[in-house]
Amino acid sequence: MRKIPLVLLLLFCSALFGQEEYPKDAFNPPMDIPIILAGTFGELRSNHFHSGVDIKTQQREGIPVLSIGDGTITRIKVSLWGYGKVLYIAHPNGYTSVYGHLQKFSPSVEAYIKKLQYHKKSFEVEVFPDYGELKVEKGELIAYSGNTGGSAGPHLHFEIRSSISEKPTNPLLYGLDVADATNPTLEKLFIYPLTEKSHVNRNQERTQINFSRQSDGTYLADKVTALGNIGVGFIGFDRLDMAANKNGVYSVELNVNGKIYSLYDFEAFSFGETRYINTLVDYDYLGRYRQRIQKSFKSPGNYLSIYNELYNNGKIQINEGLSYTVKLIIMDYAGNKVELTIPVEGVTNSSVNTKEKKTTENYVVAKKPNNYDLDGAKVYFPTNTFYEDFYIDLKKGKDTVTIHNNTVPAHRNFTITFDTSKYPKDVQKQLFIARLNNKLQPYYTNTYKRGDVFTARTRNLGTYTLARDSVAPTIRTKNFKEKQWLNNYKYLSVQIADDLSGVDTYSATLNGEWILMEYEPKHNTLTYNFDDKIVDQTQCVLKVTVTDNVGNENTLTTSFYRK
Repeated sequence: MRKIPLVLLLLFCSALFGQEEYPKDAFNPPMDIPIILAGTFGELRSNHFHSGVDIKTQQREGIPVLSIGDGTITRIKVSLWGYGKVLYIAHPNGYTSVYGHLQKFSPSVEAYIKKLQYHKKSFEVEVFPDYGELKVEKGELIAYSGNTGGSAGPHLHFEIRSSISEKPTNPLLYGLDVADATNPTLEKLFIYPLTEKSHVNRNQERTQINFSRQSDGTYLADKVTALGNIGVGFIGFDRLDMAANKNGVYSVELNVNGKIYSLYDFEAFSFGETRYINTLVDYDYLGRYRQRIQKSFKSPGNYLSIYNELYNNGKIQINEGLSYTVKLIIMDYAGNKVELTIPVEGVTNSSVNTKEKKTTENYVVAKKPNNYDLDGAKVYFPTNTFYEDFYIDLKKGKDTVTIHNNTVPAHRNFTITFDTSKYPKDVQKQLFIARLNNKLQPYYTNTYKRGDVFTARTRNLGTYTLARDSVAPTIRTKNFKEKQWLNNYKYLSVQIADDLSGVDTYSATLNGEWILMEYEPKHNTLTYNFDDKIVDQTQCVLKVTVTDNVGNENTLTTSFYRK
């Protein structure tokens, strides 16, 4: 018999039976302040899992951000949304660290990226420096914390990824010291009948179950009577020490009569699967009540890799006359947990509140392409746009159509097409496809125009219309006035806004030379730093041009003095 080398055997056993080993002493913290988290890895977000941790920055910007280890900067990106100003460092041990929502980079990196911005005449840039071109050492200053991009407040978004697969992993696996002696919180419990013949407490609908805390700190749910396949879902969160934020939990376990039916955790996931979060949560409940029920069972279309153990897809078969002890165990990374016991009795009820079957004229088969003509518009759903089949509610119209509602998630983009041939050409230029919110306010959807045909690609179901924007953006000076002396100013600021289709492009010159103005869309401001030293005349003429998404343009020309 051929012998297997010991090292291969050990690697095989490690992969089969245990969590991957992560270096716990290789990296330093990314900031020299107490690490308090505002967001955890794998946290449930809109259409994605949180791919890192959000580190609190004492409600301020400008805290030094340090490289967690020796390495080389492999990517720098400046964008209006997403991570805003972000940089990536590849480390020799096969991991890449990511630092997002930065205020600015270190002086050397700032000079490097600003040179590129002036060369491309663009605030938004992305560059991949040659390996070894921008080396950094452990503990070296690389940036300052900020609030750029899609951030809702000052913090550092921090990730650790595999340099090879780019798969994000939980930064707490690497020994990041975070104080946490607080148990997760269980807010609501739900039991789901999962087939047409299943029922829970005489209901065929999702049923909320009450529970109470016991003297030993565990929780006990009210007795449940059920029959057929059922599933368990919950609303809960985790809190870390010294923080009031409601963060995501680390692991969820469901066991029945001592047997594990479902066990998953947030050790790692891939960006390619993150949108399948829409199958882990109850999307119908989310659309109606803006709360996320997290399922312990696997729904159709769920291809997540987060499951460590799974029996019968986490679904529990309840038979008449039998008793079941169902336990839900929710843990955080530190091992703090909340444990809930659900007693279930298999009972056939002669009187059951049947689930209302909502049908429409149109039935979407998820594994097939679907086309619909809505008079004023057409909609096309590619194969596998949706996770499962359903009756879709469609309302026809001339300029406004309704494509179901926000209780059904779309995994892929679908296409909406409007025919605008009835409009004069000058009006067509000002039209765009808009999605209406609950207050019937229009929001711009990226619109592609080819002659009379307007097209939008989106993942959001809802009501769409043709909207018209005939008003150009507004531009006004913010921190200075016309012909003012600005000798002691470090920067000048301009406020821009568009009330309908939104700002598309902007440009600025100072005495005829292009200047870099940083755009912060959350505050509608453009900012120029005088350290760029473009000013070489006492009298300065600033010209700012802003265009909205349908091409309406406005230009502000103003002057000031500076020595």
